[in-house]
Amino acid sequence: MLVSIETHPIQYHAPVYRALENEFDIPVTVIYGSDFSVAGYYDPEFGASFAWDTDLLSGYRPLFLSRVSNGGAASVEKVSSAGLSRVLRALSPQAVLIGGYGHNYHRVGFYAAWRNGLPILFRAETSDITRQRGLPRRLVRDATLRWWYQKCARLLFIGERSRDHYRRLGVVDDRLVFSPYCIDSSPFETTEEARQRLRSEQRSLMGIADDRTVILFSGKLSRLKGPDLLVRALKQMEKQLRETVTVVFVGSGELETDLRSAADCEPSVDVRFAGFQNQRQLSPFYHAADLLVLPSHSETWGLVINEALSHGLPCVTSSNVGCANDLIRAGRTGEVFKAGSAQSLISAIKRSYSLIRRLDVREQCREKVAGYTVSKAAQGIAEAYKAVTC
Repeated sequence: MLVSIETHPIQYHAPVYRALENEFDIPVTVIYGSDFSVAGYYDPEFGASFAWDTDLLSGYRPLFLSRVSNGGAASVEKVSSAGLSRVLRALSPQAVLIGGYGHNYHRVGFYAAWRNGLPILFRAETSDITRQRGLPRRLVRDATLRWWYQKCARLLFIGERSRDHYRRLGVVDDRLVFSPYCIDSSPFETTEEARQRLRSEQRSLMGIADDRTVILFSGKLSRLKGPDLLVRALKQMEKQLRETVTVVFVGSGELETDLRSAADCEPSVDVRFAGFQNQRQLSPFYHAADLLVLPSHSETWGLVINEALSHGLPCVTSSNVGCANDLIRAGRTGEVFKAGSAQSLISAIKRSYSLIRRLDVREQCREKVAGYTVSKAAQGIAEAYKAVTC
């Protein structure tokens, strides 16, 4: 049995656990600190209350240390590790999968597995480029992670920058296994038939003419995600181009009021705010768009890129988005611009105009992301599991 340590059910992880059971015959138990993501909770960054609308609990064995209905943690910050070590010992698994090191819950699970001599598999969003740190902090971080990684039997890299991070900190290739970061595409309608059906319908609902170029931003409206950079870049674009563009913001957050004000000021930008949309509500927005822009200042991966490409939508992403090296091919699936630079973003958007509304480009986008599936992710974990348990 494989035991995974998770603070709460995550929509991108649960399908992988199901695939491990169904496709690779590996029994999976996940010890969750809380059930708030399925019970419903308030996300301060989204500024919205919601519960994920996809199945996060079937196909494997979930165990909860606490539940919201019984006074358990209602947010990730409040998740407690009380009882985690005891439950892990009682389960006596053959290996333990740890999904991060930033939360105390993960650290307690890691140390409990290590003290009990259990093989540790580590799969997390890891990268070296997304956050600026001073020299002392870099040295301390590197030393800590070197020690942490030495204790792991296998490390599962989710993409190129993740692999480079492990190699830089001394992990040899024999201990590295590829388990791509992925989305579950089952809640989406990604086909060309769906595009033809949903595109005009969604544009009509938003009051957007067929001949306008729609740029989509999907995510939290926070400074880290950079939606304000997108508005600033468009305001600097030539008038004849700017006046043909509509920006659709799918998501909510602290910057919404500022974005509305900035867009209204001359030179104005035509914008629509769709608010938070759950997984099953997203496909119409992807099909209505001509281009997705992810201008994040710091992003360890950027699963919204996986979602967009699955719908055949080319993407413009900042150089600080972790998946840029893996999924963006200039002139084929999108463009990459220098993080934080409005002029670089303008240039990337202009270059991407040659990609929009082309069937061959949509096929290239879907083909590029086809190797980053739930099945491929589970295959990597299964390979690592069997290597340390057989």
